[in-house]
Amino acid sequence: MELILHQSFNTLKNLASAWNALLDESVTRAPFLRFEYLHTWWCTRGGGEWPEDSKLAVITAHQGDELIGIAPLFLTRNNEGQNALMLLGSIEISDFLDLIVRPGDLEAFSSALLGWLQTSYPEPWQLLDFYNIPESSPSLAVLKKLAEQFKWEYEESIYQPSPYIPLPGDFQIYLSQIDKKQRHELRRKMRRAYESGHLIRWYIVDNENDLSQEMDTFLGLMAKDPVKAYFLSTPMRVQMKKTAEAAFKAGYLQLAFLVVDEEKASAYLSFDFDNKIWVYNSGIDPVFMDLSAGWVLLGSLIEWANEHQRREFDFLRGPEDYKYKLGGKPRNVMRVRIAHPQTD
Repeated sequence: MELILHQSFNTLKNLASAWNALLDESVTRAPFLRFEYLHTWWCTRGGGEWPEDSKLAVITAHQGDELIGIAPLFLTRNNEGQNALMLLGSIEISDFLDLIVRPGDLEAFSSALLGWLQTSYPEPWQLLDFYNIPESSPSLAVLKKLAEQFKWEYEESIYQPSPYIPLPGDFQIYLSQIDKKQRHELRRKMRRAYESGHLIRWYIVDNENDLSQEMDTFLGLMAKDPVKAYFLSTPMRVQMKKTAEAAFKAGYLQLAFLVVDEEKASAYLSFDFDNKIWVYNSGIDPVFMDLSAGWVLLGSLIEWANEHQRREFDFLRGPEDYKYKLGGKPRNVMRVRIAHPQTD
C-alpha cells in the first residue's frame, strides 16, 4: 500500500472519477464526501469557517494503479486552539464525514494512515479531530482499536442528533406511520393552502441556465430569517452557490420552490443522492406564513420522495422538533479525538 500526500487539489483532479467511484463503495456514502463537493468546500474554506492559512492534507492510498483509500484531511487550529488534522468539510456545513474506503480495506488503510501520520507527515500536529462521523460507521470501532494499539488517546462523543425518516414508498402509508395529530396537521395545512383560492404550485429547478438566478432567490428567502441572514456572509453565499452548481452538474441537486400567485414563498435546497433526499437548507418568506408555505413544500417533497421510491428522507443535523413530528427517527453524528499522549 503506497500512501501519497496531496497539498493541492491540482494533484487530485485526475483522481476525481476514481474518488467518487470509491465513495460509492465506501463505509459512508454521503454527498459531502464527493470530490466536487469537497473541492468547492476547500476553495472557500467552508464559506469562511477556517482561515486561509489552513493546509490541505489529503492522503490517498494505492495498490498498483488502484485507489483504495482516501483520508480527506486538512491541518488547522481547531476550536480549542490545538494544531489538528481535521476532515475536509468540518464542521458546520457538511453533515456527514468519514474516511473514504471500502469496508474490507478499512482497518488496513486506517492502520497505514496512522503510522504514516506518526512518522512521515511533514508538519507538526497534536491530534486528529474528526467531526460528523455517523454513529453507524465502522470507522469508529476501527479507529478506537488502532488508537489502543498505537497507545494514543481516544475520545468519542455525540456531536449532534441527525434524525431521518425511513420511507415506505407510499405517501399514504408514510402518513399512517406518524403521530395521528401530526398526520392531521400536515394534511390540513396542505389542503388548506390548495383550497385557499391562491394559485399554488411547486417545482424542482431543472434548467442549468436558470440556476444562478434561482440560487439568488433561494438565498434571498433564507436571509428573511435573521439567524440565517447572519450566517450568509459573502464567502458563505459564494460557497452555497458553488456547491449548488457542482451538485447540479453531477446530477444530485434538488432545489425546490413553492410558488403562490407567481411569488416564490418557500424553498428547500436538498441533495438527491444514493436514493435518499438529504435536506440541506431552506428559506421561507414570512408573508406566506398564514399559508404554511414551508410545511406545504416540505410535505410535497416527502410525497415526491415516496412516489420516486427514495428510501430515506434525511433531515441532517439538528434537534428541531418538526423533524420528529414528521416521523424522524433518532440518529447521531459523532466527534472523535485521537491524540499522541506526549504531544497533546
